Amino acid sequence: MQFSILGLQNPIPTPGVGFPPPIGNLSSGVSVRHRMKWSSPALRTAAVMASPGFEGHRTLMEFVGKGNADVGDEMAFLVSHIQYACKRIAALVASPFRSELIAKAMADVGAGPSLSGRDAPKPLDVVANEIILSSVRSSGKAAVMASEEDDAPIWISDDGPFVVVTDPLDGSRNIDASIPTGTIFGIYNRLPELDHLPMDEKAQLNSLQCGNKLVASGYVLYSSATILCISFGSGTHAFTLDHQTGEFVLTHPCIQIPRRGQIYSVNDARYFDWPEGLRQYIDTVRQGKGQFPKKYSARYICSLVADFHRTLIYGGLAMNPRDHLRLVYEANPLSFLVENAGGKGSDGKHRVLSIQPVKLHQRLPLFLGSLEDINELESYDSVQQKINPGYEV
Repeated sequence: MQFSILGLQNPIPTPGVGFPPPIGNLSSGVSVRHRMKWSSPALRTAAVMASPGFEGHRTLMEFVGKGNADVGDEMAFLVSHIQYACKRIAALVASPFRSELIAKAMADVGAGPSLSGRDAPKPLDVVANEIILSSVRSSGKAAVMASEEDDAPIWISDDGPFVVVTDPLDGSRNIDASIPTGTIFGIYNRLPELDHLPMDEKAQLNSLQCGNKLVASGYVLYSSATILCISFGSGTHAFTLDHQTGEFVLTHPCIQIPRRGQIYSVNDARYFDWPEGLRQYIDTVRQGKGQFPKKYSARYICSLVADFHRTLIYGGLAMNPRDHLRLVYEANPLSFLVENAGGKGSDGKHRVLSIQPVKLHQRLPLFLGSLEDINELESYDSVQQKINPGYEV
């Protein structure tokens, strides 16, 4: 399904079509190119290179190409469509006409009740899901897409070499307060040994691959800047959206999370619901009595992508000790990113990427962050909250 109001009739990422025009003091040459609606890849690349302050920074699509990350043509093409979808979502989230756009889009989309125990979808979640599905389908490179917003995975093509899993819009409940939100995605190779199975079965099994089989994952943070962070299994890199050119530009190459931080991120209003081990750990580090002799501070946004992004840059821990976050759509992709940045993803006892999913919407406690911080946390007897006393979220 395509939404003309969101510009999805144009499946190829073209900054001049359906995307806000460049602003600021661009050179006259770039302005002429924009009036030509960025009619060729060469002109678009030249415009990026001419933008103020660019100074030779690589764009995302240059980075994934030959001579750089060299992820292969098929992966590069899929990534180009995913980043295009995320630009659409970024524009929608920031639009002052968001409510009207969503209402028009929802008129064309049926969002029935969930049959799988997942959260009831909100209108913006549904629209973001359709944006990503449309772009992934247009790429022709995905066999199946599994989304937190769908009860079952969607088989797209027998010829697609990849499997995409996604949380299309994490933190959408924060939108009306203009709190950061994000998109999370993971990419696996399609398992050809399953090709003989019925469509629904092979779609399900392809989507339930163990996290250690990921070939790429990423998130996009929609905040004061729009940042796409991605790993192909060798380093973690972040790109910032340049609104003058519509391109993601490499701003954080080879991110290395500090081995230890001084920040923990958790909803400690639920302190008295936590198990003894987690309360003891938090009490210890915030008094500066842990393995690191400095007092920790709490920083909590209640938006997983935002809390994780800050942790990735500054170090420390981002956590939800309850069986709340999804292994397939959230825990695995973010654990892949943090491990490739030198950190660790854990459920409090085990490495997340070693856990075999058995259900699409399987939930688990999640602890992400600096290697030494996570190791210290795991040394406590009980940090997983197994009881949810009287609240839903």
